[in-house]
Amino acid sequence: MRTPRSLPSAARRGWAPLRPHLLRALPILFALAAAGFGVAAWRAERANAVIAALEAGKDAEMGPDAPAPVLVARVRFLAQRDRLGETEPLVAALDRADAPEAAARARYLVANARVRDAFTLITRSELDKAGPQVTLARQDYRRALHDRPDFWDAKFNLDVASRLIRDYPEFERKEGEEMRADPKKIWTDIPGQPQGGP
Repeated sequence: MRTPRSLPSAARRGWAPLRPHLLRALPILFALAAAGFGVAAWRAERANAVIAALEAGKDAEMGPDAPAPVLVARVRFLAQRDRLGETEPLVAALDRADAPEAAARARYLVANARVRDAFTLITRSELDKAGPQVTLARQDYRRALHDRPDFWDAKFNLDVASRLIRDYPEFERKEGEEMRADPKKIWTDIPGQPQGGP
């Protein structure tokens, strides 16, 4: 049986044959680590260049496997140019990548674009076209809040969009050109109007 005093000398004897192999392997390990850091830095630099180009107004095509910040920047670029149909695969890619913060930000940007579009339609008195945009915006705000419950801007904008729907109750029609009036609901849903019969 070995005594505690004999353990260090046994460890030294076991270390002696391994030492030359480890010393030869260390430069290779350091070179691999340096290459890994170099590739990571190159990818970060490339992502920053794509984001800068998008913010400068230059479009940049990318696949769904791009980093989450790049996908969010592309969603912002497309949403500002009313190309909302092209944002859907990017938001879906963020969902698949399990990036809830980035997905919430992307949905928020899409919802804002929909609300801007709805306001434009409302100023043109095209209320029937504005309704679906507001409804979709509300859905996007809710999904953004599901991914990121502390997203205060999304909460505020959801409240604004919800008030828009309430201001124009015909947005909630389910079918037909004209809906029958409910005799129990004579007054509109506009805030501040009295409830009940006249």
